[in-house]
Amino acid sequence: MNRTDRLLAIILELQRHKVLRAEDLAATFETSKRTIYRDLDALAESGVPLLSTPGQGYSLIEGFFLPPVSFTRDEATMLLLGADYLSHNFDAQYRAAAQTAMAKIEGVLGETLREEVHAMQTALQTVSLEADVGVLDKLRVLRRAILECKRIQLRYFARFGDATRSETETRELEPHWLVFAAHAWYLVAHDLKHGEVRRFRLERMEAIALTETAFTRPSKEQLAREQSRDVQQEFGLTVRALFGPTVARWVRENRNWFAVDEAETDAGLLITFKVRHEDELLQYLLQWGSQVQVLEPKTLRERMRAEAEKMLAAHQTLLT
Repeated sequence: MNRTDRLLAIILELQRHKVLRAEDLAATFETSKRTIYRDLDALAESGVPLLSTPGQGYSLIEGFFLPPVSFTRDEATMLLLGADYLSHNFDAQYRAAAQTAMAKIEGVLGETLREEVHAMQTALQTVSLEADVGVLDKLRVLRRAILECKRIQLRYFARFGDATRSETETRELEPHWLVFAAHAWYLVAHDLKHGEVRRFRLERMEAIALTETAFTRPSKEQLAREQSRDVQQEFGLTVRALFGPTVARWVRENRNWFAVDEAETDAGLLITFKVRHEDELLQYLLQWGSQVQVLEPKTLRERMRAEAEKMLAAHQTLLT
C-alpha cells in the first residue's frame, strides 16, 4: 500500500473505530509506529482535524466526514445487491434505511456507471422470501433490548431437552447479539435461570416483553469469547456419514448447513457434521434411504435402523 492510500485508509479507520492508538494503526497497516506518527502529522498539516488524547489515542473531531467516495462497477453492484437482499430480512425501520442507502449509492454514480450497475443488477438477481411479520416484530423488540441493554421475558418452546423439563419455559434473558444462519434468526443471550449464555431461535419465542431492568453490555472481548464458546458448546456432537457414489453429486448440491468436512473415498462421499443434537440430522439422513450409512455415533445409527423398521412396518400394514 502506497502512502496516499494509507493516509485515506487511516481516516476511514478512525471514522469506524472513533479512537485508535498508534500501535493499533501500525498493526493494521503492518508498518512501524514512527511511520504512523509521520502519517498523522501529514494528515493534520493537510487540514484533517485530529484529536490526540494522552493514554487513549487518536480520533477525528466530531462532525468531520470524507467527501462522497467513488465506487467501481463491481463494488456498487455488490453494495446494491446486498442492501436489496438485507432489506427483505429486517424490520421496517432497517428496510427503509437499506432503501435510503441504495438511493445514496446510486446518487454518487456517474450516468454510464449507473447504467452498467443496473444492467448487472438485472443479470444478477437475488430471490429472498419476505420475512414473516411475527419474526419482524420480534426482531424489532430484540434489537431495542440489545441497544438499550434491557432484559427481556418470554416463553420459549424447546425442541430438545431433558425429559424432566417442560416443553415450554418462561425465560428472563439478557440479549447480547442476533445472528442469521441457515435461513433462521437466533438470539444469543445470557439465560438468568440457567446462569449461562445460550442460543434461542426466534420462531420458538412467544410473548416477548421488554423489561425496565438494565444490564451491563459485555465488552468486545467478552463477546468474542462467548461467540467462540457458543460454537464449541452448541455444536459439540460429531456425526460421520458415508453417502453412496450414485447420490454424492446430489448430496453436494443439497449441502447440509451442519457439514464441516467432506472427503472422496472408494466407497463414496464421507461427510463430517457438527450438531447439537442427533435430531437435527435424523430427517436429513433418512431422505437418502439406503444410499447413506451412519458411521458414528452408534446411537444415531441405531435410531436410523429403528426409524427404517417403523417405516417398513407402516408400509407393510398398507400392503396387507
